[in-house]
Amino acid sequence: MKSENVAVSHRVPWNKGKLTGQKPPLKLREIWAIRTRLQMASNARELAMFNLAIDSKLRACDLTRLQVRDVRHGSHVVARAAVMQQKTQRPVQFEITEQTRESLEAWIEARGLKEPDFLFPSRLHTSPHLSTRQYAWMVHR
Repeated sequence: MKSENVAVSHRVPWNKGKLTGQKPPLKLREIWAIRTRLQMASNARELAMFNLAIDSKLRACDLTRLQVRDVRHGSHVVARAAVMQQKTQRPVQFEITEQTRESLEAWIEARGLKEPDFLFPSRLHTSPHLSTRQYAWMVHR
């Protein structure tokens, strides 16, 4: 009888050597670097979205569904806003810094948004607001 030598190939796991789990929070230096790049690129939408995400600490699903009326009363952006979280159905209050208010105001004026409009409307006609997938793609970039 002959014994055959069969080579067993080991699959390398996709996460071998990689950090898994929750990502560490951004450092202050990294936040300012991102803000500066967005300002230099004159990207009003992404600057407003980034600043509001940092200030509010909202989940992507809540951030993309914000309406202009949630952050603006009359002709100015408010210093403190409150929204209902979709996942927990609890209200959350957050402060909006001066820099974020300026970027939001610039975005709202540039786009010509009204109170009932979504703060970050989708460019696709099938969706009224930016999807969480589109948001994740922007964050990844």
